[in-house]
Amino acid sequence: MTPIVKVDQLTKSFGNSKALDEVTLEIDSGEVFALLGPNGAGKTTLIRLLLGLISPTSGHAQVFGLDSWSQSVEIHKRVGWVPAEPALWPRLTGSETLTLLGNLHGSCDEPYRDQLIDRLGLDADRKVGDLSTGNRQKVALIAAFMTRPDLLVLDEPTGGLDPLRKVVFRELMNEARANGQAILLSSHMLGEVEGEADRVGLLRQAKLVRTGTLEELRVAAGPSAAGQPHGDHERSLEELFLSLYSDND
Repeated sequence: MTPIVKVDQLTKSFGNSKALDEVTLEIDSGEVFALLGPNGAGKTTLIRLLLGLISPTSGHAQVFGLDSWSQSVEIHKRVGWVPAEPALWPRLTGSETLTLLGNLHGSCDEPYRDQLIDRLGLDADRKVGDLSTGNRQKVALIAAFMTRPDLLVLDEPTGGLDPLRKVVFRELMNEARANGQAILLSSHMLGEVEGEADRVGLLRQAKLVRTGTLEELRVAAGPSAAGQPHGDHERSLEELFLSLYSDND
């Protein structure tokens, strides 16, 4: 099976500083791949490279077998993207925004869009500029999911959402995965990732230092810290995150 996302030795430099350093990874259909790392690790840079928003310094990135930089227009037709800080039009209503974004994308499952509005509890008749941060985030999420894309790229997608809507978001991710859609999830919410990700990639100082399932990461992390009463197979993602990052200092 050809992976939906294929990255090979991808590097991005800004002057003398490397924002991404020889990253290699693949993401398959129906897979939730979580990208973790502290601020400045390179998560958003990788996403921008995949979407063709910036060009690589070296290496290659492909989505659907297409070059991310030279064929980004074709790629965008099959991608739903939630940026970390969505920039929306404050004078448009939520409904007008979704109509505009659907037209720009070129496709929209309108009954599904209406279902998403209901499930996420969005007042689509209010102007975006009058919405709270969480409600603006709902607009961005609906815009990404309503096109039923082959790949969802979600950069900190639950920012501002209340706990009930986060449950709905997880349901939407599971439904998308069951439909064969791939998901690239960048998040600081370790508990959220732990429950939903099929595989995890850890970025540190622009390098991808570990990839694998949670179980594989537990094995890579080695024995629990002294005094821990439980075995490796029970270690939380937070413990693994701290342990693996410490191993790469």
